[in-house]
Amino acid sequence: MQPVITEKEQVSSFLTFYLIHSMQIGVGILGFERYIAKDAGYDAWISIILAGIGMHVALWLSYKILDKSNGDLIETHAQLFGKWIGGFLSFLFVLYCLVLAITVLRTFTEIVQVWIFPELSTWIYSGVFILLALSFVAGGFRVVTGICFFSVLYGLPLLAVKYFPLKYGHFEHLLPIFDHSPGDIMKAAQTMTLNFIGIELLFLYYPFIKHAKSSQKWAHYGVLFTTAVYLITALVSYVYFSEGQLQRITWATLTLWKIVDLPFIERFEYAGLGIWETVVLSNICLSLWAAYQGINRLFSLNSKMIMFALGVITLLGCGLLVTRAQIDLLNTLVSKAGFYVLYGYIPFLFITQLIVLKVRRNQ
Repeated sequence: MQPVITEKEQVSSFLTFYLIHSMQIGVGILGFERYIAKDAGYDAWISIILAGIGMHVALWLSYKILDKSNGDLIETHAQLFGKWIGGFLSFLFVLYCLVLAITVLRTFTEIVQVWIFPELSTWIYSGVFILLALSFVAGGFRVVTGICFFSVLYGLPLLAVKYFPLKYGHFEHLLPIFDHSPGDIMKAAQTMTLNFIGIELLFLYYPFIKHAKSSQKWAHYGVLFTTAVYLITALVSYVYFSEGQLQRITWATLTLWKIVDLPFIERFEYAGLGIWETVVLSNICLSLWAAYQGINRLFSLNSKMIMFALGVITLLGCGLLVTRAQIDLLNTLVSKAGFYVLYGYIPFLFITQLIVLKVRRNQ
């Protein structure tokens, strides 16, 4: 049964905008342009719009499921599949949230090692990041929401630096439009999934939102804003780099930061990464909170024990990934898992719920 959540533990419905958007904008935006351009060339900006529409559909289905179950994903699983099967499915989702946190942290650590500190220890940097994130998680969902709120405000000014590469852009790079097949464009939209995943954590923090049903519009605004940010970022990169240049650059957005010319900052990419740490921190906090909440709901364990276990597993997951190929493989696997969750499991859950509720009403 869904535990009673007091009003002091809940957050206002408009903060759903920040929860959705902060989880979708993270480390992926620093270099996603190259990967989607491999599939659809510079028609990939169309794929971003299609992926955004897909997110709106998945979000709408998620709210329908949660409204009818009147609880979180664990309650929904228990209602539809029973205690044991439902508990197993919920445990898989908890693991997914934990792996998501590992993916974000290890990818960002690699970027810091490549761009700023080549000799930086993965274990030490990840350990400090994990301790900081778990300290916020221990403060409760309202504290985690506050981190998400400030991460959006803190990272917003970085959109203004898009002006610098536009001064040297070649807009003819975007022509001709629809130069690739619909299949290529859809494949690029699938590749964009890793950058858009995060809305599925709504299944665990839904009961912590005041007047949760009315928060749906704010969630859709969050997805819409995320789509706009990715679209602007991709278009700026595409007009600045040729396709050949883009395929030789791993992190296009970071490379564009190098041309920012400000009188008080010589290497803006260093400042940009410092700002982006807050954005990444919100990703990790929300993912670890979701994993903590899921384990806390499934098992009767001491909260300190859960925190310790999450910290150790996350640290081991980051420290044992050494090569670029391993990190890239992890990102690919998480992207595929997120795609199946959003476009496979959520529709399956929606249809199953409709059938089960209809059968029970007839009985």
